[in-house]
Amino acid sequence: MEETNRQRKIAGVLQKDLVDVLQKAAQDGMKGILISVSKVHVTSDLGIAKVYLSIFPSKNREEIVKGVQSNTPLIRHEMARRTRHQLRRMPELLFFGDDTLDYIEEIDKSLNGQDENPIENPSILPKRKRG
Repeated sequence: MEETNRQRKIAGVLQKDLVDVLQKAAQDGMKGILISVSKVHVTSDLGIAKVYLSIFPSKNREEIVKGVQSNTPLIRHEMARRTRHQLRRMPELLFFGDDTLDYIEEIDKSLNGQDENPIENPSILPKRKRG
């Protein structure tokens, strides 16, 4: 089902404010780590917001996403305070790591010939399952 205008507007408001909240937290405790909110999807009943975090460097992604998930009540409270004049009810926040940049980097490596060639070495390809 396609997102409604209202869902898109709420997702935009949440994304903008979440960037501020998370980057302020990153400045306080984590030097040299960049956190950005790549996407926010809001359910049709406006009860749940799925937030996708892009984290650089990516080697810390799982650890940081778990840290953000453990601080969800504090983040949700700060977001409710910031958006109290725009939203009646703050949606439940679910945080996920976004690996899009890793995927793009792998494609870029392959296109530049930095990966092993599967035509010359077919054993690197994943095995197909029969049945």
